[in-house]
Amino acid sequence: MKAPDVDERVAGFLDERIRPRGGAAVTVVPLAGDASTRRYYRVAHGSVRQVLALYPEPFETERLSFAVVRGLLDGWGIPVPQIRDHDGARGILLLEDLGDLTLQELLREAGASRREDLYREAVDGLVRLQREAARGAQAADCFRIAFDVEKLSWELHYFEKHFLEGLRGCELTVEDRATLAAAFHRLTEELAGWPRVLCHRDYHSRNLMLHAGRLYWIDFQDARLGPATYDLASLLRDSYVELAEEFVAERAEEFRRKALPGEDRGAFLRRFELTCVQRNLKALGTFGYMSTVRGSSVYLPYIPRTLEHARRNLDRYPELAPLRRVLARHLEELR
Repeated sequence: MKAPDVDERVAGFLDERIRPRGGAAVTVVPLAGDASTRRYYRVAHGSVRQVLALYPEPFETERLSFAVVRGLLDGWGIPVPQIRDHDGARGILLLEDLGDLTLQELLREAGASRREDLYREAVDGLVRLQREAARGAQAADCFRIAFDVEKLSWELHYFEKHFLEGLRGCELTVEDRATLAAAFHRLTEELAGWPRVLCHRDYHSRNLMLHAGRLYWIDFQDARLGPATYDLASLLRDSYVELAEEFVAERAEEFRRKALPGEDRGAFLRRFELTCVQRNLKALGTFGYMSTVRGSSVYLPYIPRTLEHARRNLDRYPELAPLRRVLARHLEELR
């Protein structure tokens, strides 16, 4: 029997693909979604549990970004969920169920040693991604899109629209807008000018899940080229967890030694911290959009930590002073 909130496409898929496998009852439980338009369900058939991802539109599975990137990551030895079945006409992927234990949840009870082990595994995964992607075939679409000036600037103006104006109701003057535009352009030109590697694009504690004793990656379908520090910024300046400054510095240095051993420490630190500024402002834009446009308040508790991340790094670079002054005029957390 179909639950009232289960899409007709899901019901049809279950009737055709799951129920004929045996007489056991099929249960379908909606799962909390992310900031995307996809919906997720946990499907249990007897003792077998799987996750069903429902896309808003039909797709060709072999060309679907999730499937393509998943295949690359799996081939490089990065833990990712298996695709158990698919129905592109209905917009459905049936995935291996990784459970519910994200890195964010793990950290609530983890001691210092366990926390260090988890982040070392997460950092080592990034090193593997960058190394393997650089020496493998690069024909997939994820190697043809990048965090270029246009994309990075779009994300910062998204922050301006959906966080400053949308969520906080800031009344920006003509001078404010001009200063922000100039500051955004200067920042994005520098970030876009650095050498590019393949990035997960949303590598944080909610997208790493403990399964079979390892941290599995999810939500990687938007992978693209970008700065080597982009995923590291997402991981270590995470909106969802509190990390001590000494811990962040140690993990960043571990990454530099393993991934970029020839890079000057000072130059690397600048790249990391400027990437953090862009990444955190972009995250605030997403939180604002989800609240004001999508009507979801689930991200609001993470705004203070994200603003503190941004304040810390804005304070460190005199050339970011014009950006900081405008933001501080409208956001008391940055004063």
